[in-house]
Amino acid sequence: MGEEGIWKDVTKQGINPGKATILALGKAFPPQLVMQEYLVDGYFRSTNCDNPELKQKLTRLCKTTTVKTRYVVMSEEILMKYPELVSEGIPTVKQRLEICNEAVTEMAIEASQACMKNWGGSLSEITHLVYVSSSEARLPGGDLYLAKGLGLSPDTQRIMLYFAGCSGGVAGLRVAKDIAENNPGSRVLLATSETTIIGFKPPSADRPYDLVGVALFGDGAAAMIIGTDPILEYEKPLFELHTAVQEFLPHTEKKIDGRLTEEGISFKLARELPQIIEDSVEGFCDKLMSVVGFKNKEYNELFWAVHPGGPAILNRIEKRLDLLPEKLSASRRALMDYGNASSNTIVYVLEYMIEEGLKTRKDGGGDHEWGLILAFGPGITFEGILARNLCALKVT
Repeated sequence: MGEEGIWKDVTKQGINPGKATILALGKAFPPQLVMQEYLVDGYFRSTNCDNPELKQKLTRLCKTTTVKTRYVVMSEEILMKYPELVSEGIPTVKQRLEICNEAVTEMAIEASQACMKNWGGSLSEITHLVYVSSSEARLPGGDLYLAKGLGLSPDTQRIMLYFAGCSGGVAGLRVAKDIAENNPGSRVLLATSETTIIGFKPPSADRPYDLVGVALFGDGAAAMIIGTDPILEYEKPLFELHTAVQEFLPHTEKKIDGRLTEEGISFKLARELPQIIEDSVEGFCDKLMSVVGFKNKEYNELFWAVHPGGPAILNRIEKRLDLLPEKLSASRRALMDYGNASSNTIVYVLEYMIEEGLKTRKDGGGDHEWGLILAFGPGITFEGILARNLCALKVT
């Protein structure tokens, strides 16, 4: 990411006292890298399915998602140990959770350690932990196992967000912002971790919508450090979190429908989901923009860090708001390289946005200071944060 180079552009005068800032980012992935061009053959071979119609459908979907690569926990070793995962009608939720609980903890620890390294602080400075996942279910929750795995102090204050889906990363950031601003001097570790094994199923003509997930979703973990009043001797503030808003759209709770069953999680995504998001995104963004006096329609005067739920959603947002193509380039890159990794993906978008901004400044251009961090999840729930890009501030 080149954070040392980024930090040279940040001035102390540009940081508002008491406002939460993102101080570091980190990510981690399972070892299996899947190339989209080989996914179809591998998926049908591993699930012992020979349905040419479904195979053709998945081939089309793999092209339309724009995904090129993804990381996944699923492996040949797992399928050899748990062959029942590719059988229909067999209760496998116990086996799935056995795999998922271990995998998400391992990835969350690795992402958090990477984030801590980028931050420069110490474990003893972490006062709060926010953990987000839609890929596990256990008591105690993954927040405890993450705290234990990292070696956090037993008095670290923990909170767990379960099953927030694709909006979970920004929801966790909203919660971390509130914690940081209401506890002066605190340092909040936000970690997200997801795996698709919880919903992995063989192809079936009775569940054609499952193929969308096969073509789109990926695994991984991400982490952020959030706090107020950065210690500039070693902390490198990246984004200031000004205002956070959450809103659900009435009568849309069935449009993203997930159920935990004896065979794992089953998802159904309504075909009209991109249209619903398009119809509501303008008013939601205007509400956030009005906080600092942006006039309606000044969308290209902002940066945009949007969770890439899929190309159709990004295309609809771009069209409705008349955004320049480069405004969603970080989101499209994250989708292409990692797929939709649920709650993790917003961190991958922010990393790409910082990288692109650094290149723009090196080439003599400039970044927009203000922008929006957005995600959409079950509810349908909109999560949004009006933020300042501290990397864009020039030394005066």
